[in-house]
Amino acid sequence: MLAEAIKTYQKRVDAILEQHLNQLDDAAPNLKAAMLHGALLGGKRIRPFLVYAVGDMFSVNINALDKAAAAIECIHAYSLIHDDLPAMDNDALRRGQPTVHIAFDEATAILAGDALQTLAFEIMTSISDDLSPTQQLAMVRVLAKAAGYQGMCGGQAIDLSATNHSIDLQRLTELHNKKTGALISCAVEMALIAANAPAEQYQLMMQYAQALGLAFQVQDDILDITASTEELGKPQGSDEQSNKSTFPKLLGLDGAKACAEQLIQDALSALTKLPYNSQLIADFARYIIERRL
Repeated sequence: MLAEAIKTYQKRVDAILEQHLNQLDDAAPNLKAAMLHGALLGGKRIRPFLVYAVGDMFSVNINALDKAAAAIECIHAYSLIHDDLPAMDNDALRRGQPTVHIAFDEATAILAGDALQTLAFEIMTSISDDLSPTQQLAMVRVLAKAAGYQGMCGGQAIDLSATNHSIDLQRLTELHNKKTGALISCAVEMALIAANAPAEQYQLMMQYAQALGLAFQVQDDILDITASTEELGKPQGSDEQSNKSTFPKLLGLDGAKACAEQLIQDALSALTKLPYNSQLIADFARYIIERRL
């Protein structure tokens, strides 16, 4: 059921992204091609999945979730394009394919990331028959916050400053709650906004999301050590080669695995208090620390 749902939602958001990108005019064809390359390079579409799966659990019409799913994937795609640049992580492979600055050039990659970021908000603010303006504005606010200084960009800045330095567990957790966790939490939160979820249920779902987001990063750190380049779709051991701060480096490999397991148990505990069938997102939580890519 989980694998089928991931595939279904992946196809849906890919079709929406492709539609929005192909609607762009051809005034800058190289930039458009780079945006398509960066946005449609593959991947499980973890964040759109959470938008759709959480929305479905709260009985939200799927059409009301499409904008949020596409917008958050635009933000994620832009972040990967910029993360891969020589000034950041300097990666030549992403999901087994050349990164945007390799397939095109650095200037085009920077512009492609910028354009995908702004496309996210163009999508999110377009006229909707399924969301109220208040809901759309609330979604824009949480997406902007998760992507900016208080979220992903702030986390990336901490990550860069921590490279070649030792940081403690509290600082590492803060780093990844922002860099990775903020956008995952945002995916859940946008679905909750679409659902007009009651305050208590909102809080429980955000507890799930925050634990899930951090577990996702812990597992990424583990996979950088244990998975092959072919499985990862990027060079194995790149974090260690870059002397980055990671959970296995701080806690040891077994300690990092135990940390990921505890975070998933925390996420599942929050779900047990909800009056809904949460099996799909519970299975997804388990998948997060069992995946190999």
